Amino acid sequence: MTTTALGVRDDTAVYAAGAVVWRLVDDKLCVLLIHRTKYRDVTLPKGKVDPGEMLAQTAVREVHEETGIRVDLGVPVGVSRYFMRPKRQKVVHYWAAEATEQAIRDSTFVPNKEIAALEWVTLKKARKILSYPVDLEILDEFERLVDDGVLHTFPIIALRHAKATPRSGWDMPDAARTLTERGKKQAKAIVAPLRAFGVRKIVSSDAVRCVRTVTPLAKALDRKIVQTELISQDAWESGSSDVRTIVGKRVRARKPAVICSHGPVLPDILAELALATGTMQGAYISSASALQVGAFSVAHVSATNPGSGIISIETHIPKI
Repeated sequence: MTTTALGVRDDTAVYAAGAVVWRLVDDKLCVLLIHRTKYRDVTLPKGKVDPGEMLAQTAVREVHEETGIRVDLGVPVGVSRYFMRPKRQKVVHYWAAEATEQAIRDSTFVPNKEIAALEWVTLKKARKILSYPVDLEILDEFERLVDDGVLHTFPIIALRHAKATPRSGWDMPDAARTLTERGKKQAKAIVAPLRAFGVRKIVSSDAVRCVRTVTPLAKALDRKIVQTELISQDAWESGSSDVRTIVGKRVRARKPAVICSHGPVLPDILAELALATGTMQGAYISSASALQVGAFSVAHVSATNPGSGIISIETHIPKI
């Protein structure tokens, strides 16, 4: 299992993100390569982070801009690092991303001044025509996932609510605490990164600060928020919480979901997710649950065998 923390960056580096986009063609696994016009090379779709973006958001946007294909991100497949002139490092994060037949049909790609052509190729051919060793390293990690049978995954995302009004000086029930202006900005900023993982189900503590954190996402997806006291801080403090029921239901559903809760409850959510998927517990669980306000951890679980353990966990930290 791999663990990744995203959000803490070296200000001297240039950050980018992309994907190994894949599909099955006559039961053969193929990946999508781009032929770039200006550089006359063959590479994986990727691009630089725009101001205010989180990396997952960049990956989805760049894949769409370069190929016309809209994808949801799967499991991370590594980071490439290389130096640009004048000796400035470029850091590129990649995810696996399946291209559905509908997404391919909906693509409006035409050759342009940046991308001359798209090509679906087998892994064997990709190794022959990719222009850069760093791309081959990413392909190695992708092929490892294929060989391990864990390419088909679904995400369960643990989200800590955005910045809320402090308890000090608050004379109403704790569950009624609302978001600060910073918190409202965080709630809006995480919509695109969460959508990048194909979230379909939104489960939240019934505390106002949690519900309002996922309200912008619910509006963007046109989905209802499932509110429950079972993962609230009040229930956790009183000993009446039931994290196991909530997490177990999401694992059985095998659908991309986000669970929004509170700092003290998040370790229980990740621990129950580890138990529900047969994952060996370790320090990574503590790291993934120690989230800043507005941050979230994405646990990738096998869609074909959820009991085989968490494949990867990545933590995303908002810039706001």
